Amino acid sequence: MRTRAVRLAWILVLAWVVAACSPTPSAPVLPSPAPSTEVSRPPAASQDCSNATQSYKPGKLVAPDKIPDDSTMGAIRERGRLVAAVSADTYLLGARNPSTGTIEGFDIDLVKALSTALFGTPDRYELRVITAADRISVLQDKEVDVVIRAFTMTCERWDEVAFSAVYFEAGQKVLVRTGSGLTSLDDLKGRKVCAPNGTSSITNFERQVPDAEIVAAVDHTGCLVRFQKGQVDAITGDDTVLAGLAAQDPYAEILDGEPFSSEPYGIGVNADQVDLVKFINAKLDRMRGNGEWQASYDRWLKPALGDATPPKSQYGR
Repeated sequence: MRTRAVRLAWILVLAWVVAACSPTPSAPVLPSPAPSTEVSRPPAASQDCSNATQSYKPGKLVAPDKIPDDSTMGAIRERGRLVAAVSADTYLLGARNPSTGTIEGFDIDLVKALSTALFGTPDRYELRVITAADRISVLQDKEVDVVIRAFTMTCERWDEVAFSAVYFEAGQKVLVRTGSGLTSLDDLKGRKVCAPNGTSSITNFERQVPDAEIVAAVDHTGCLVRFQKGQVDAITGDDTVLAGLAAQDPYAEILDGEPFSSEPYGIGVNADQVDLVKFINAKLDRMRGNGEWQASYDRWLKPALGDATPPKSQYGR
C-alpha cells in the first residue's frame, strides 16, 4: 500500500507540474523558462569527430582555494555558486521530491559533486530548470555553467557545445501499457508514440519504426500525461528515463529486449570553456575511483536498472 501511495503521490505531483502555469520553485532553484524549441544557429567550425564520446584529457584537480583566479572555475568561485541546468521531471535523474519540494536524483548528485570540487561544500549551486530543447542554447548564451540533463553526446552537438567524458551509458527503449498486446517495435507501426522535443529519441525511433506517428511533447512529463489519458500508445526515450516513468505508473512496462540505440551522457559546457571541461573530467575520474559514482548509482538507478559500473573515460581531443 505504501508503494502505491508513493507512486500516486509522484503522479499527482507531475500532473500538477504540467498543469501549473508558473510553479514556485524552492531555493536554490531558478524558475523554469517558458517552453521553447532550439534556436537555429550558424554551425560552428566542424571538428573531426570519429568518436563522440572522446573528451579532453583531465586537468589537475586542485583544492578549491588553489583554483586559478583567471580560469573559468575561478570566475565561478568569484560569483559564489555554480549554475547548473537540470530537469525537474525526470524521476531518478532529476525530479522534484513531492515531500520536500527539492530536486534530487543521479544528475543532481553530480551537481553537488562539482560544487564540492569548486567550493569545498556540496551546496554552493543554483539549479536552472530547462527543457531538453533548451540545453544547447543556454550553454551558447552562457546562461549556465553546465548542463546535467541526460545530455547525449553526438558529433553534431560537439559542433555547438563541449562535453565532459561519459558519466553514464543509457540506451533507448519503449514504454507501453501493461496488457496492451504491444510486445515489439513492429507492433508500434501505425501507433502514436510520444517523445520530447529537442531529443535524439525522435530521430532514433523514426529510424526503427518509420510508420509510427510521433507525438512531440515539451518533456517526458507531458508524454506521461498523454500516455495516461490514452492519447498515445507508447513513450520512447532513454531506459533511465523510462525506468522512472514506470516506477510512477503501475500500469506501464518497458518492452523487453536490448536498447536500439546507445545514449552516452556527458556534462554539457560552453565550447570555449575547455578548462572547465578538463576540471570536470578530473572530478569524474576521482568519483569513479573513490566509489562516489557507484554510491550514487546504487541509490538512484540500481533498483530500476540493475548492477552497473562507471563507464570508462575516453580522451583524445
